[in-house]
Amino acid sequence: MVDLHVLINGWFAGQEGAGSGQYLHHMLAALPYAAQPRNAAHVRWTLLVPQVVKAIGWPGVVVAPVAPPPLSGALRKLWWEQVTVPTWARRLHADVLWTPYWAAPLWQPVPSVVTVHDLIPLLLPDYRGGFMQRAYTALVAATARRSAQVITVSEAGARDVVAHLGIAAARVTPILHGPNQPNHKPATGTDYAELRARLHLPARYFLYLGGFDVRKNVETLLHAYARYLALGGDPAVKLVLAGRLPAVDSAFTPDPRPLVAALGIGDQVHCCGWVDEADKPGLYALATAYLFPSLYEGFGMTVLEAMQAGTPVITSTTD
Repeated sequence: MVDLHVLINGWFAGQEGAGSGQYLHHMLAALPYAAQPRNAAHVRWTLLVPQVVKAIGWPGVVVAPVAPPPLSGALRKLWWEQVTVPTWARRLHADVLWTPYWAAPLWQPVPSVVTVHDLIPLLLPDYRGGFMQRAYTALVAATARRSAQVITVSEAGARDVVAHLGIAAARVTPILHGPNQPNHKPATGTDYAELRARLHLPARYFLYLGGFDVRKNVETLLHAYARYLALGGDPAVKLVLAGRLPAVDSAFTPDPRPLVAALGIGDQVHCCGWVDEADKPGLYALATAYLFPSLYEGFGMTVLEAMQAGTPVITSTTD
């Protein structure tokens, strides 16, 4: 039986507050089930990390801490991706290098696989940033083109990679997300009562859960809800906005509260702030409907989470 050694870039290990960190942690938990006995290869997984992390729920994954480069900020991360990771891929005699976010190395001493979650900084002008960010996007686009295989998290993402990065469809594989909480059990009435009280939830509400950057399209959501009320919609169904509000009101991350006031719907809208993962299923389940008007997503995990909770979803289509 062939022994296949896969080295994983673990930059986001331990960072479950980031989307790439959540993706990595869920994938690490599932990797032992990826190589079934019928497969021709026995797979060894090594997670290369720039710090020591607690490997709970990662059976079969060897965690290899490596001292990060003595740099700061973006340069530290860039050196890790472009120098440290490929160097250790060769040093550890890996057969495959997997980068679970859009940052494969340009120098690829072993075949490289990269997960491209979305092409937001390439496709959306508001997200392109300054010169350094645009240069970084150009770099990772080039590294993706050099990779042996590209993983996307949706069929739409695969189409974007083929169309905008010019990578042959045969080298792009969509591997769709599952729900973040696959083993979640429905909460009891007592749990719901405690959640209502703690988050100050109204008896009935439409729910938005997510960020407040411009592609999330919350401004359109607020205008639509105001129109719903003006056209005779039931005012007993409030609107709950869940998620960390912008620290600074800007064109890129507009604070929804000034628009709420301008529309005269302040008594109808409740901002409940950051929501812990453990509270999300109940928050979805109690909602009359989940509203998600985003203009672009690599996947849109919250839509799947709401559906898992049995809550109707109203979303946009930009395909």
